[in-house]
Amino acid sequence: MEKEILVSVIVPAYNVEDCLERCVESIRNQSCRSLEILLVDDGSTDQTGQLCDRFAQRDERIRVFHKENGGSSSARNVGIQNARGKWLGFVDSDDWVDADMYARLLETAKAYGAAIVQASRDEIDGQGRRRPDVCVPPKAACFCKSEAFMRELLLHRGDCSFCTKLVRRELLAGKGFPEGKLNEDFRLLLELLLETEGVYILPDQMYHVFYRLGSNTRKKDKNDFSRVFMDIVDNADYAQEVVRRHYPQLLTEAMRFGLFQRLDYMLHVPVGQMTGRDPFYCGVKRYLQAHVADTMKNPFLTPKNKLYLLLLTAAPKSVRRVHGWIRGMARRTG
Repeated sequence: MEKEILVSVIVPAYNVEDCLERCVESIRNQSCRSLEILLVDDGSTDQTGQLCDRFAQRDERIRVFHKENGGSSSARNVGIQNARGKWLGFVDSDDWVDADMYARLLETAKAYGAAIVQASRDEIDGQGRRRPDVCVPPKAACFCKSEAFMRELLLHRGDCSFCTKLVRRELLAGKGFPEGKLNEDFRLLLELLLETEGVYILPDQMYHVFYRLGSNTRKKDKNDFSRVFMDIVDNADYAQEVVRRHYPQLLTEAMRFGLFQRLDYMLHVPVGQMTGRDPFYCGVKRYLQAHVADTMKNPFLTPKNKLYLLLLTAAPKSVRRVHGWIRGMARRTG
């Protein structure tokens, strides 16, 4: 391809033969024609790799990379290393985007000189029904300074996903997604916020997340325990360090974030894993015990958050058993 490429869209793909075509077609049909599509087959064991090759035969803008399975981060990093565009976008292989998303993001980036621009998103379940918004879109387009964006992330109101964003390529020079980790977008985004003035956000929900059971964080079996619940705790510690060094005025929000992420961990770790032989569990428990006063006085934790945190600090196993019993009753009577 000899003409200038403005946008490189990177799609990591692993065993998604049932929905990859919808994803790829939504990118092929973009009104922004000066783009390339990088499909990274992450060692798929179904027909995903062959599908990628067939898509490349249909459209010269598509390039395919086959690699051993290493996870979404490693696949995205292959895409970053091979991208030719001035701007980078990311789409998860079971999601899809509106036809004008990249044109509008690119237009916004140029108009306002932003290094990161963001569309809003919605979530659609397997029956085609819209789920409640995880991230509520702003009422109008707005520029959110890095400190304000950080605050929104710490309060679980901001969108840390790179899939909704268009990022100037230079901003990712020498960087990549942490491999072998989940919740990887959050950590890389914190790095980028330190190097840019902020994020320009469009209110239109142009990115569509396909919500289905069986992904890394949506397990069908109640006994499954995704490592994401440990990674979010590690990311909370990283966020607290970033805040301490660069945004000390957000220390209370960062404390709330660290406590809330540990609450999420404690509500998901299998009871059988809550023993003195598990160093990660012991570390979480010690943290909660050391921050009882912070739990009580933090203005950003709800009364329910505080109650659960205090109970899980005092009697974690007993609380988890009761919590599981209550949820089971709710499912049976719901």
